[in-house]
Amino acid sequence: MTAHIEHTQSATPAPGPAPRVDSEVGPLRTVLLHRPGAELKRLTPRNNDQLLFDGVPWVDRAQEEHDAFAGVLRSRGVEVLLLGDELVRALHDDRARIAGVHSAVDERRLGIHLADALRSHLSGLAPEALATILTSGMTFEELPAAEGASLVRRMHQPGDFAVDPLPNLLFTRDSSVWVGDRVAITSLAMPARGRETALTDLIYAYHPRFAKTGRAYGAHSAPLEGGDVLLLAPGVLAIGVGERTTPAGAESFARSALADGLAHTVLAVPIAQQRATMHLDTVCTMVDRDAVVMYPAVRDNLFAYPVRQDGSGGVRVSGPSPFLEAAAEAMGIDRLRVIDTGLDAVTAEREQWDDGNNTLAVGPGLVVAYERNVETNARLEEAGVEVLRISGSELGSGRGGPRCMSCPIDRAPLV
Repeated sequence: MTAHIEHTQSATPAPGPAPRVDSEVGPLRTVLLHRPGAELKRLTPRNNDQLLFDGVPWVDRAQEEHDAFAGVLRSRGVEVLLLGDELVRALHDDRARIAGVHSAVDERRLGIHLADALRSHLSGLAPEALATILTSGMTFEELPAAEGASLVRRMHQPGDFAVDPLPNLLFTRDSSVWVGDRVAITSLAMPARGRETALTDLIYAYHPRFAKTGRAYGAHSAPLEGGDVLLLAPGVLAIGVGERTTPAGAESFARSALADGLAHTVLAVPIAQQRATMHLDTVCTMVDRDAVVMYPAVRDNLFAYPVRQDGSGGVRVSGPSPFLEAAAEAMGIDRLRVIDTGLDAVTAEREQWDDGNNTLAVGPGLVVAYERNVETNARLEEAGVEVLRISGSELGSGRGGPRCMSCPIDRAPLV
């Protein structure tokens, strides 16, 4: 278990205007990515399923692909922040170091004596070295020498993890979501990802850049993941409810967003509870002010439960209604244009699995997509959407596309 960090004010002001995200397609100004590192080298055929990867990626190639992704964004004027660098900066604050060590050391797993020894060791490391362990983990073989014998240590294999690696940090979309001028730290459903939010939390709490950032969504007990949250338009959110986000998580986030004035309508959208559709953004993402790319198999059976305030401090829930109709109504438009994935059922299924729907909008009608989804990209361009193609042969082994790998921190408003 990891403890939630209470946001504290820092004496160092945040530079420039406060970041803000009101839509999926407003011109992207600043984004948080995580360049894959040593944590991916911890994946083996024995543990990749447990760590939520479909295979063992070629790490050097994954890094090359990620560098190219970041380069495409920078070439379009986007400021790219790398989670590893921002974590190191935050860890210069002693409070962040305490929080990071606390999140990494599981006393119930290691026992009191070994946990104390590990905490003492980690507390003495420089920020860079500590950040590496917090992200890539530590095996029992790599533990520092501790006084006396340790049954826990003796009964584990040298390659067993005393601190688990976090290979899914690559998918920065899930552990935090910006809505308006606030950031929500989410609650990740899978045990392999639980500690990711602790690192994201301490970055937003102790990094000088985010000193004035307010928090949204105060309830962290119910699962909610950022890949299930779409900002369809200013004041309109859609939340997928399926494998990773529960009805309780969606309701808690909806109530928080409505009460804080961050949204006037939240659409709770049930999706299949399976790996191919783990998040709403695996079947549908915004590509323009009034357009989505969508997996055609769900187009006619995707429904939504609109949630709005009832005028007395509570909420009212209506529906279910067809998602596309409910979304258009909430957005104040006649209809939402739909661009299908692929040309036929087989192609659509293949390209949905390969994250054809998981595009990152750099601006209205301008998206980043994996180059391998040839048919989907062609259909996007036929519909007037410019596609910036990137390679994802290794990055995609964790089942995530450009949207999954990016957390927008600041977007210009739509005009």
